[in-house]
Amino acid sequence: MKTRGIIFLGVLAGIAATAVADDWPHGLGPEHALTWREEGVATGRPEDGWKVAWRAKTGWGYSGPAVADGKVYLTDYVITTGEVMNKPSARVKLTGSERVRCFDAATGKELWAHAEDRDYDLSYPGGPRAVPTIADGKVYVLGAMGHLACHDAGSGAVVWKRDFVKDYNATVPIWGFSAHPLVDGDTVYCIAGGPGSVAVAFDKETGEEKWKALSAAEQGYCPPTIINYAKTTQLMIWHPESLNSLNPETGALYWSIPLKPSYGMAIMAPRRSGDKLFASGIGSVGALMKLEDSEPSATIIWRGTPKTAVYCANSTPYILGDAIYGSDIRSSSLVAVRMKDGERLWSTRVPTVGEDGPERAGHGTAFLVYHKGNKQFWIFSETGDLILAELSPEKYTEIARQHVLEPTNEAFGRKVVWSMPAFAMKSAFLRNDKELVRVDLAK
Repeated sequence: MKTRGIIFLGVLAGIAATAVADDWPHGLGPEHALTWREEGVATGRPEDGWKVAWRAKTGWGYSGPAVADGKVYLTDYVITTGEVMNKPSARVKLTGSERVRCFDAATGKELWAHAEDRDYDLSYPGGPRAVPTIADGKVYVLGAMGHLACHDAGSGAVVWKRDFVKDYNATVPIWGFSAHPLVDGDTVYCIAGGPGSVAVAFDKETGEEKWKALSAAEQGYCPPTIINYAKTTQLMIWHPESLNSLNPETGALYWSIPLKPSYGMAIMAPRRSGDKLFASGIGSVGALMKLEDSEPSATIIWRGTPKTAVYCANSTPYILGDAIYGSDIRSSSLVAVRMKDGERLWSTRVPTVGEDGPERAGHGTAFLVYHKGNKQFWIFSETGDLILAELSPEKYTEIARQHVLEPTNEAFGRKVVWSMPAFAMKSAFLRNDKELVRVDLAK
C-alpha cells in the first residue's frame, strides 16, 4: 500500500507539473493572453548570461514560432530571385518557396519541412507573417499571399488547402496576409477578404466552409480572437473600418463600432480586461469600450487623441491592473497609459529602439509577454535583445538584458527584427531571418 501511495503521489506531481508547463501553440500564446504561466522560470540573469540551448538555420520571415508537444513550428521564405527592399508604399516582386518547418524543441533538429513555390508581390516582402496554429495534431498555416493549409503535425503531410485570392476574390494586402488562424472547437476562423468574406469559418478537419461574413474595402491584418462576456461567446473581427462582434457559430453580427486606422492598419488583437475592451492603431485611432453585461453589445468610454493613449501596430499591448502597456507607433516608445481615461503615464525608448536608437525612428517595436507567477515582463526588442523588466503605472524598471539575435531586416533606415517570441519549456524561442534559437530561462 505504501508503494502504491508513492506511485500515486508521483502521478499527481506529474499532472501538476504538466498543468503549469504550457505550450505556446499559436500567436499570443495560451488563451491568446500574452501570458506565460510556467513555474520555475528565472527572475534575473546569471553572471554568465542565459544559455542558448541551440540555434537552427532559417530563411526570411516575420512570423513567430509556435511550440507544442515538444516541437517547434515555424514558417519562412527562401528567395530564388529578387531582393528584399523595404518601401512602405511599394510592392516588391520575389520568387522563391514558402515553407512550414518542424523542429525538435529539445535539440533544434529539423524533423520535417513542407515547401511550395510561391511568388511574392508585397511591401516589406521578407517572408510569412502569421504564426502557425497547432491544435489536435494539426498545424494550420497562412502564407503571406493568402494560402491557407492544414498539415499533419507529426509528418507535415497536407490535409487540406484553401486559396483566399482564388476562393474569395480577395486582394492581397500590400503588407501581406498576416492574421494567424484561430482554432476554437471544431472550427478554424480566418481573415480572408473579398465581398462578404472578410471573416470565414472552416471545418478544421476538412477545410469545408461553414460560413462567411462582413465586407470592407480592405481586410486588414488583425487576427480573429474570442472573448466570453454577457454569457456569450463572441468572435472579434477588427477590419480597417470597424471592430465587430460576431456569433462564432453562424457569423451573425452582434455589434459593430467604427474604428478606422490609417492605411488599413488594423493589426493588434483587441484586449479585454473585465468589462473593458481596448484597440488602437496608426493615425491616433484608439478606443476603450465597455462591454454590456445584459447582452452582447459595447459602447465607447473614450477615444484617443494625439496626446493620449497608445497606438500599437507591430505588437499587441498588455493590460495589467489599471494600466495599458504597449509599443507606440508614433513615438517608437514603450508607453504606459491609464486605462480609465487614456492619460499617458510614462514612455521610454529603452526597450524598443534602444537608448542609442535613431532619433526619428518610426514604428519602434517591443513584444511584451507577462509572466504571471513572477509578475515580470519578458520583452523581445526589435534590436534583438531579450529583456526582463517590471512595468508599473509609475515606471519602467529593467532587470536584465541579453543580446540574442542580430537584426537582419530593415525598417525606416535601421536594422530590425520584428518577430513575436514564444515562451514554453522554461525557454524563449526567438527568430530572425537567419536562425531560430532556444534560450534556456529555467530558474
